[in-house]
Amino acid sequence: MKMKNQPMTVIGLLMVFIILPAPTNAQKSPPAPLAGPTPTPAPAPAPEYVNLTYLFSVAGPFHTFLDHLQTTKVIDTFQTQANNTHQGITIFVPKDTAFSHPRRSLSNLTQDQLKNLLLFHALPRYYSLSDFTDLSRRNPVPTLAGGGLYSLNFTDNSGTIQMTSGWSTSKISSAVHSGDPVSIFQVDSVLLPEAIFGTDIPPTPAPAPAPEIAPAADSNDQRIRGRGAGGGSSSAPNSANSAVSVRMGLSSVVAVVGMLLLCWF
Repeated sequence: MKMKNQPMTVIGLLMVFIILPAPTNAQKSPPAPLAGPTPTPAPAPAPEYVNLTYLFSVAGPFHTFLDHLQTTKVIDTFQTQANNTHQGITIFVPKDTAFSHPRRSLSNLTQDQLKNLLLFHALPRYYSLSDFTDLSRRNPVPTLAGGGLYSLNFTDNSGTIQMTSGWSTSKISSAVHSGDPVSIFQVDSVLLPEAIFGTDIPPTPAPAPAPEIAPAADSNDQRIRGRGAGGGSSSAPNSANSAVSVRMGLSSVVAVVGMLLLCWF
């Protein structure tokens, strides 16, 4: 019996050694720290927009134009278009003096007409000064007020950019701001659209003729007058000599008569 149970005992001990973990003196490594949350990247800085109100208030002076923009809220339309960097905006701004004597009065315009007049001073895209050479080949050019009778025609006359609207012809006199997406150009007159003032445009009065300047006297006439003056001066001595001769003759006659009288008596 003892011999039969001995193999079973050995097998049992082997199973105990297999199941139980072997003792070790090595220290266990500390658990890895938990990974923190992934940091969120900082947002991209907002683009710097051109402040149109500030530009119009410090340049120019463009106070009259700015006052109309703020009254009609068109300044908000311009600013929104300026912030749209995919298209941008081009603005033609008249100086204060241009509003003093426009070809047509603006005082009788309705609020909507004044609003469209201001929108007529802008193109719904950014154009640099060099772009107007190509733009002049694509006339008429729509404005922010629309196309048709709200369009402008451009000409490039040896680098001088002119724009016509039927009622008005204006030219770019200087660049106030030019950098994509905003261009602002100063013009020398208020742009007047045919959509507001009609197409029955009287002809522009011709400029007053220059005063005529009398031609210089002919040199021959001067010489003739000179000779005439000289002849007058030479005749004076001749007249004097004749008078002296007459007086001498009379004196001789008186002397002869006197001698005869003396002899007679």
